[in-house]
Amino acid sequence: MVEVGSFLALGDSFTEGMEDEVGPDGRYLGWADRVAAALAAERPGLRYGNLAIRGRLLDQVIAEQLPVALELRPDLVSFHAGPNDVLRPGMDLPALAARYDDAVARLTEAGSTVVLFTAIQRAGGTSRFADRLADRFAAFNAGVRVTAARHGALLVDIGMVRAFYDRRLWHEDRLHLAPEGHRRVAAAVLEILGMRDPVLLGGEPEWWRHHLLAERRPPRHRRVAADLRWATRYLAPWVGRRLRGVSSGDGITCKRPGLLPVER
Repeated sequence: MVEVGSFLALGDSFTEGMEDEVGPDGRYLGWADRVAAALAAERPGLRYGNLAIRGRLLDQVIAEQLPVALELRPDLVSFHAGPNDVLRPGMDLPALAARYDDAVARLTEAGSTVVLFTAIQRAGGTSRFADRLADRFAAFNAGVRVTAARHGALLVDIGMVRAFYDRRLWHEDRLHLAPEGHRRVAAAVLEILGMRDPVLLGGEPEWWRHHLLAERRPPRHRRVAADLRWATRYLAPWVGRRLRGVSSGDGITCKRPGLLPVER
């Protein structure tokens, strides 16, 4: 088990916890909060911070959050950034991978144990647009794996876990995990840290890899109709924000700006 007295989470909406259950403070919980709670159950006095803000691009995470991590030097840092960049047409993926690699190098050189994540390559969608996105995320994930190996970071390779392709683990916007998805990511992180207690993991080791019970696949016309509703309700507003230069994270502050004790 990795010894952790302090844990700092960096990133975007994935780490902020978007679309998970809402906690007592009115903010989303998310997998990082769940990990901190489980770690604190075994290590009273654990200090935890979460700097993640929805919509953040890689360079924003590097500029705003990385300096805090380098100053605080927590035992454990989770780093998830880049998928919002991948969604943008024309993004230079090799250049993105190089900046990502440099950020991880700085974190590991500071002495923190670093946890990285691959992105789920497909969260529903049957269109050619969804196929193109899946190809871009596959390329991004390949770079994450290279970086993890180069710098000795721990890798939560959920991009290769087929159970996460099930739409029932996702919010209807297809961008953010549903509560069941956050629970599974939390279990994956805890396992890679060496935890084996089924109570704290939420099930027996490896449970998060298991598929949900099968359900009948909707006919094609219903799948196409669902894609059209998604495009109208979520894709079009997202494109509109990009054209206006607006981010979903504008005006949002992080949940835990410093390393604070975890209340059990």
